[in-house]
Amino acid sequence: MSEERRVPQPRRGPMGGMGHGPGGMIGGGEKARDFRGTMKKLWAYLNVYRTAMAVVVIFAAASAIFSIVGPKILGNVTTHLFEGALSMIAGNSGGIDFGYVGRTILFLVALYFLSALFSYIQGWVMTGVAMKVSYRFRRDISEKINRMPLGYFERTNHGEVLSRVTNDVDTLSQTLNQSLTQIITSVTTVIGVLVMMLSISWLLTLVALVVIPLSMIIVMVIIKWSQKYFKEQQDNLGHVNGHVEEMYGGHVIMKAFNGERKSLEQFDGFNEDLYRVAWKSQFLSGLIMPIMSFVSNLSFVAVSVLGGWLVIRNAMQVGDIQAFIQYVRSFTQPITQLANISNILQQTAASAERVFEFLAEEEEVPDNSEPVRSDGVQGSVEFKHVHFGYDPEKVVINDFSAQVKPGQKVAIVGPTGAGKTTMVKLLMRFYDVNEGAILVDGHDIRDFSRGDLRSKFGMVLQDTWLYNGTIMENIRYGRLGANDEEVVAAAKAAHVDGFVHTLPKGYKMVLNEEASNVSQGQKQLLTIARAILADPKILILDEATSSVDTRTEVQIQKAMDHLMANRTSFIIAHRLSTIRDADLILVMNHGDIVETGHHKELLAKGGFYANLYNSQFEAGAVAEAG
Repeated sequence: MSEERRVPQPRRGPMGGMGHGPGGMIGGGEKARDFRGTMKKLWAYLNVYRTAMAVVVIFAAASAIFSIVGPKILGNVTTHLFEGALSMIAGNSGGIDFGYVGRTILFLVALYFLSALFSYIQGWVMTGVAMKVSYRFRRDISEKINRMPLGYFERTNHGEVLSRVTNDVDTLSQTLNQSLTQIITSVTTVIGVLVMMLSISWLLTLVALVVIPLSMIIVMVIIKWSQKYFKEQQDNLGHVNGHVEEMYGGHVIMKAFNGERKSLEQFDGFNEDLYRVAWKSQFLSGLIMPIMSFVSNLSFVAVSVLGGWLVIRNAMQVGDIQAFIQYVRSFTQPITQLANISNILQQTAASAERVFEFLAEEEEVPDNSEPVRSDGVQGSVEFKHVHFGYDPEKVVINDFSAQVKPGQKVAIVGPTGAGKTTMVKLLMRFYDVNEGAILVDGHDIRDFSRGDLRSKFGMVLQDTWLYNGTIMENIRYGRLGANDEEVVAAAKAAHVDGFVHTLPKGYKMVLNEEASNVSQGQKQLLTIARAILADPKILILDEATSSVDTRTEVQIQKAMDHLMANRTSFIIAHRLSTIRDADLILVMNHGDIVETGHHKELLAKGGFYANLYNSQFEAGAVAEAG
C-alpha cells in the first residue's frame, strides 16, 4: 500500500551473512536473558516426546558404558599374553592360552557391536524427535503468524521473523540431534572412565588429572585472547556481505554512475580487514589442539614412566597400564566436548527464548463466537464516527464518517499521510477501530469472521504481488477452485490474454521470484485478472495505475472499469485525473474528511480538492514547459 510504514531490513549477505562463522564453537554466541526459565519451557515443550527421550538417554548411556568396559577387558588380554610370553621364555609348561584370548576377543567384538547398535538406535530415535520438534515449532510459528495483528509486522523487521523460523529453529534442531546425545555420552564417559581409572590405580589417576586444570587454563587464555578477533571477524564479514549485496542489488545504478572502481576499492578495504582479523582468529584457535595434544602427551609420558615403575615393583600388571593409557585418551575428549556444549547450550537457549517470545506475542482480537454470515452481501458501507491511531496516543483518523451505497464508485483522495490507506486497512479489518464502527450491509465488521469478511473484498495495489509460479497459477490465486476456462475468461476481461500468447509457453510460463520477466503494466493487469476471478462484492484499488505509462494506463483503466461494474469500489488515487467519473469523492486531510461530493461540484467550490487538482496540472504544465 502506498502509505504503508516500512521498516528497514537487516543487512544480509549473499550467503546469509548472519551465521556464527568460523570459530563459532569457541567465540561466544548470543546468550539468553533467562537461561533457566527458557530451558524449563523447552523441556515442557519436549515433554510430549518423553518416552522417546528416555529411550535415547538409556541407549546412549548403555552405548558409552559398553565402550568404557572394553579397554579393561583388553587390558586383561594384554596381561595374559604378556605373562604367557614370559612363561614360554622361562621354559615353563604353561604358555599362552589362545582359547581364552579368542573367547575374550569374540566377547569384545560382541560388546563393541552392541555399543554401536545402541548408538545407532539412539541416534535414529533422536533424529526423529529433532525433526518432529522442528516441524512442530515451524507449524506453531506459521499458525501464529496467521493470528498476529498486522501492526506487529509493520514494527518488526521481516528478516527478524524469518530468522526465528529458519536460524533459531535450525539451532534447536541441531542441538537436539547432536548435542543432547553428546551430553549424555560425554557425562557417562567422564564418570565411567574416572571410575575405571580409579579401579586400576588411584596414584596414576591423580597424575593424569593434574594436567586437566593446566589444559583448561591454557585454553581459557587462548580463547580470551582470540575472542576479540572472532568478534571483529564477524563484524568485517557483515561489512563484506553487506557491500556485496548492495552492489549486486543495485548493480544497474552502480554501472550507470561508473561506480565500479569505487566499489572495488571499498570491497578491497573490507576484504583486507576481514583477512587480517580472520588470520589472527584462526591462527589462535588453531593453537588449541596442538597445545592440548602436547599437554596430553606429557600426561602419557608421566603415566607410562610411573606405570612402568609400578610394574617393576609388581604393584600392577602391564595390561592395566595399556588400559589406563586408553582411558586417559578417552577422558580428555569428553571434557573438551562438554566445554563446547556449554557454549552451544547458551546459543540454544537464546534461540529457544526468541521462538517462545514470538509464540507469546499478543494476537489479534478473536473473532465473534457467533459471527454474522456474509452470504448475499449487497456492498453498502458506512463509516460511523471512526477514530483510530496506530498508537492510541497519536490519533490518525479523527471522527471519520461516510456512507457508501451498493455499486457506488468512491474515490478517497488527499495528500500523503492524510489517512487514505489507513481507512482501507480498517475496512479490511487489518486493524480494529479505537472508537466508532464500520458497517457492511448494516452489520459491524467486527461481527463477521475475518476470513468471511475478507472473502468479500478484492484488492489491486500499487505494489503488485506475484509469486514464483505459472501465470495460470498466479491468476487462479484469486479463487483456487477455478478451472482453466474461468481463469482464461478472467484474463480476457482484464486484457491479459492478448500479451500472454506472445510469451514463451503462454499461461504455462513461470514467473521468476521477482516477476521481472514481465513488465510492470503486465504485472498490474495480472493482479486485476486475479481480482476479476475472485468476483468480490467490494473492490479496493490503491494507486493501481501510478507506476505505468499512459498507454498501459488506458488498458488498465479499461480492465478496472470492467472489474468495477456493479461493485462497490474504493479508489485511492494521487493522480486525480483518473477519478473524475467517481460517484463520490472523499477528500481527506490530517485524518478528517474535509470535503465530499462529485468532481465538478468540488472544483466549483474552489476548496481543498480544487487546490489539489489544479496543483497537479500546474506541475504538469511546468514539466512540459521545461
